[in-house]
Amino acid sequence: MQRRIIIVTAVHAPSAHHLGDAYESLCQQELPEGWDWHWLIQEDGKSDLVAPHVPTDARVTFRQGRQGGPGVARTMALAHADGEYVKVLDADDQLPAGALARDLAVLEGDRGIGWTTSRVLDLLPDGSTVGFDQDPEGGPIEQGAVLEHWRANNFRAQVHPATLFARRDLLLALGGWMALPASEDTGLLLALDAVSRGHFTREVGLLYRKWPGQATGQAAHTDAAERDARMAVVEARARALSEYRWQFPTTG
Repeated sequence: MQRRIIIVTAVHAPSAHHLGDAYESLCQQELPEGWDWHWLIQEDGKSDLVAPHVPTDARVTFRQGRQGGPGVARTMALAHADGEYVKVLDADDQLPAGALARDLAVLEGDRGIGWTTSRVLDLLPDGSTVGFDQDPEGGPIEQGAVLEHWRANNFRAQVHPATLFARRDLLLALGGWMALPASEDTGLLLALDAVSRGHFTREVGLLYRKWPGQATGQAAHTDAAERDARMAVVEARARALSEYRWQFPTTG
């Protein structure tokens, strides 16, 4: 029986023209025998502008829904997640060769790890790339370590939530992505960190496109009052999960 990795992508009209590049990067992934991927593309809203950019491939499923932001779109896509693992891929990003196989190997090799992340390179408009000079050492990330680093470093985690690869059932147990206007992926990362050990791979696992239309480049994303509110609820959720001692894997 074929086993599947579920790729979840939220998309809206301004970023839809990048779906072709994301698809090409998926097609370049080589997985172990018996594995394949299923790409769930969920439009945040209902328009006629996204569908023309969706690749024609039996491994690609496209759906639309009420507009609610990327976190809502990704969580709605989980209704159709028919695989053991979920990989997030933003519509404007790309996976380097080998990224999925590396993620898969970590979680298949250690049942005590709930999620993985990897190194990111910013992909600039001229095609050049820029890395982050403070990546952690590769290997396991102990439970709670991301929250403490994030809190001590002005709400910046040492690993990038756009690279998350997680066990589907664990992701569902945490409710998916947070219903926030932004930082919904950080909220998920910190929730995962609160209940489970993770892993960081130092090999590049994502090309993070920088372009004028991206949501994180808009002025609203850096509004101080909203940012403070987002960070407060993200932290409160993670700390509550930790204090209630929810844990993966379960014991007893």
